[in-house]
Order: sequence, then structure tokens, then C-alpha cells
Amino acid sequence: MRAMNIAATGMQAQQLNVEVISHNIANINTTGYKQQRAEFQDLLYENIRRPGAPSTDANTLVPAGVQLGLGVKTAAVYRIDSQGSLLLTENSLDLAIEGEGYFPIDLPDGGVGYTRAGSFQLNAQGQLVTADGHTVQPGIVVDPNATEISINTAGEVAIKLAGQVQVQIVGQIQLANFANRSGLEAIGDNMFLETEASGAPTLSAPGANGVGAVRQGFLEASNVNVVGELTNMITAQRAYEMNSKVIQTTDEMYSTVTQMR
Repeated sequence: MRAMNIAATGMQAQQLNVEVISHNIANINTTGYKQQRAEFQDLLYENIRRPGAPSTDANTLVPAGVQLGLGVKTAAVYRIDSQGSLLLTENSLDLAIEGEGYFPIDLPDGGVGYTRAGSFQLNAQGQLVTADGHTVQPGIVVDPNATEISINTAGEVAIKLAGQVQVQIVGQIQLANFANRSGLEAIGDNMFLETEASGAPTLSAPGANGVGAVRQGFLEASNVNVVGELTNMITAQRAYEMNSKVIQTTDEMYSTVTQMR
């Protein structure tokens, strides 16, 4: 009987489903985190009686046939790129993106990473950096004597020095967008890498080309729906139990066969 193997694929699928859900719940408070969702597909079918096959020599055809499915497989784990809520922090170096863009970040290996987490700081050289010290492109430097830092929705960084009335524009933050944001490769630390599936990044000033606006003094919260995740976990747990019940029933059927005399 194939039922035991079919149910085993169902248990494996629901185990992965629970792992994805648990990852979402674990990142409820992760800045800029995007909820993930597992997608499944049915496995190959065994054609015991092929639909459309001739049934007689009078050119009559089998209307439906007999196709036996062999279980389920994981097709993908998607990211849901809906906007997270904006949390007020009143920190001048906290930036949130209200839109679809990503902050481009210089990585130590010479590559470029992309993040939605805008909890930035200044390093010893006055450069805007991430919590891990990676420079935010295009390498904006803030005078250490600045008494005020302001960043408008277009990404322009302005500072005010003691004793001066006029503010100075020291740079402009750029945002990157991708044709397929779900195709980005997650590498941890709230960071993503470009892939062939995501397409090449398009760099634009905030407010242009749909990349979104920058909000100073805010951080983007995770977009995880806690109630929805708990509901999905219950559903996955029940599905896992039902598949295990199929294996138990199949085992009882095997036991019945072996006890026949």
C-alpha cells in the first residue's frame, strides 16, 4: 500500500510548515522582518488508467481514468512584502521606509547587501552605518560637531553646526528596488543579496520610481500577524496528526493481512 509513504510526505510537509511559522513568530520584534509562507504542490501521479485512453475498439474513450497521487512536496517559501507598521522612536538616526525600497549596504567582502532595518548609527569617522558597522551607501559622512541631524522624506541628510543658522546638506540616501523582491537571498542580520531571480537593483532617490519615502525617527516593525500565525500553527498541527493517523491506520491494515490464516 502506498498510503504510508503518502502520509509520510504529508507529515514532512507539515513539519516544514510549522518550522516556517515558528520562524515568523520568533521574529515578531525583528525590525523590518517580512512574514514567510510555505507553498506546497502535489507530487507525481501514477496513471493506473489514463484519461482519454481507448476503452473499446469502437473508439470510445475513458472519460476520467484512474490517477493515484503520491503525496505532497514543498514548492517554495515566499516572503510577504506587505508594509510593516511604523514605530516612533524619536531617534534621529532611525529610518523607516514607507514603500517598497531597500537600503543598500556595503558588505565587508566588497559586495552589496540590502536591508529594511533602518536602525543606523555613526561610526568613528562620522559615517552612517548599520548595527554591525557596515556603511550605508553612498557613504554619507556627518560632521562630529553637528548639533542636529535631519533627514527628509527624499533622503537628503542635513546637519546644523553650533553657531550657524543655515543647515548643510551632506548627502542623500539612495533606495534600491527589485522586479522580484521575493527572489532576494536572505543571509541573516536583516540582510538580503541580489540573485538572478530578483533581478538587478534599481537605485533611486526616496520618493521616486516607487521605492518609497524615508521617515526619520521611525522604525518599520515586523509584518507578522500573530493571530494568523497561531491559527496556521493549529491547522498545521491538526494536519500533521491526521497524516500520522493515516500511517497508524495503514499499519493496522498491514497487521490484519499478516494475521490472516
